[in-house]
Amino acid sequence: MSTHKLLAGALIAVGFFIPDTAHGAVSIIGAGFSRVCYELAESGRASDEAFENCDRALSEQALSVRDRAATLVNRGILYMRKKEHAAAIADYEAAIRLKTDLAEAYVNKGIALVHVGGRDGEAVNFLSQGLDLNPVRPEVAYYTRGVANEALGRTRAAYDDYRQAAALKPGWAEPQKQLKRFSLVSKPA
Repeated sequence: MSTHKLLAGALIAVGFFIPDTAHGAVSIIGAGFSRVCYELAESGRASDEAFENCDRALSEQALSVRDRAATLVNRGILYMRKKEHAAAIADYEAAIRLKTDLAEAYVNKGIALVHVGGRDGEAVNFLSQGLDLNPVRPEVAYYTRGVANEALGRTRAAYDDYRQAAALKPGWAEPQKQLKRFSLVSKPA
């Protein structure tokens, strides 16, 4: 899948891939800069034009609370594509303050926290909150939470998350690849 990248640090040794974003650009109803921001975030083009449209939507358009939060998530996705994780996290946090039930804001913040490194516990919490809110691509949230759980030494939770990601999207190779590394053993009673 083209939206995966190799995570730097300790996870390289076991070959983990985590998505740059949940492909969870939040759709905007209507036209204008916010719509173009969404389309460019969805297409994965983190260009100057994309940022300009997002910035202009936030500064010039009269957006509903939902559309403002969605535009922040979409701009955060663009920042993630540029590997500007702190800026992405700031946008996701602003979106969450505006719209506390926007699943993609939580999921994408969790993904960003895993990319930053050393914040896996926080990532698990945000990914779990996002899953509770029914994101568009729950398989990505489960997979990334599996990566974070494994980094925290929570092997069973990681296995369960990878298994859920694989069940939700059977054709996605990454969860299957991770599951092959596990072997189930019975503990004596």
